[in-house]
Amino acid sequence: MSEKFSLKDHLFNASSIEDLADEFAVLPGFDGPRFHSDVMGGLPDRELMERLDWIADCVQSRLSDDFPTMVDQLITAMPPKLDHTKTDDDFGRFIHAVPGILAVRHGLERHRDLALDLIYEATQRFSMEFYIRPFINRWPDETLARLQQWAGDDNYHVRRLVSEGTRARLPWAGRINLDVCDPIPFLDQLHSDPTRYVTRSVANHLNDIAKSHPDLVVTTLRRWEKADKQKPKELAWMTRHALRTLIKQGHPGAMDVLGYRVDADVSLQDLTVLPSVPRGGVQDIKFTLLAPQSEPVIVDFVLHSVKSDGSTAPKVFKLKQAKLAPNTPMTFAKSHRFKDNATTFTLYPGTHRIDIQVNGKVLGGQDFELV
Repeated sequence: MSEKFSLKDHLFNASSIEDLADEFAVLPGFDGPRFHSDVMGGLPDRELMERLDWIADCVQSRLSDDFPTMVDQLITAMPPKLDHTKTDDDFGRFIHAVPGILAVRHGLERHRDLALDLIYEATQRFSMEFYIRPFINRWPDETLARLQQWAGDDNYHVRRLVSEGTRARLPWAGRINLDVCDPIPFLDQLHSDPTRYVTRSVANHLNDIAKSHPDLVVTTLRRWEKADKQKPKELAWMTRHALRTLIKQGHPGAMDVLGYRVDADVSLQDLTVLPSVPRGGVQDIKFTLLAPQSEPVIVDFVLHSVKSDGSTAPKVFKLKQAKLAPNTPMTFAKSHRFKDNATTFTLYPGTHRIDIQVNGKVLGGQDFELV
């Protein structure tokens, strides 16, 4: 059996810490081998984010206590900027989060502007989306004014930070004290960005907003379509990505934006599912759709799974986008495996249900037993 993948060991290991030591070796008196030994000695007992703090501790102890001098040292030790000629890229290496951590620790209260300058430089090496947020919370007006400047920056990593750093539901990140609607002006500016790395962030940001303000997202996307500042193909991609949660929910406005009718005249025929499936087994779903006229459809299936208390909870699974021809049956098939060794959920035996959802509307379903 292969070893289980460890993200923390993949990101923080002897090789990556050696790379970081080599970068800081440009500082006079920096003992790279000793730094490497100290960091590695403290990694095994720490989880991923704790490892970042530990690495920052080890770096900090070797830098000046004077924050302006520390900033100069951190900038001197930074690796080259991420390739600015690309239009899509990851957010860099986690080992390069150290300047952001130290900016928050030592610059948040007494050196706001200098700390933001450091974040500006650092985000061109590793995304500072986690570390801009304390500044938004502590200094909202001043930080948002800085983000407004950055939204027009030449470097697309800086522009992406404006969207990603203000996301209310940013994964792994701390809470942000902004109304979920406040960043909309930033997104209005960034939606026309020429880089997919930025537009993906904008679309993800809108998808976050959709979970609490669905109609705002729909009206925003319609406004962007009328503004005609983004290439139609890219805006279409962004729209689909931004509406993915609302499409699963069958939101009428979202369906309409994408050209699908919630009240489409579509009939469900010949739905078959296996009457029982063992844990670890596969459920085979098959059915036919029929419409009297040409009809674009988004076809999903909804699995109602039994919970620990015996109730059921629905989850929507994407199946297919298609266009039904007039009076021409179209058959769909899907196999769904019930993984019995998943780490994020537990399977419980009992009566489950499969519903077929077309353009956000459930057309019918069938029960089965998970045994």
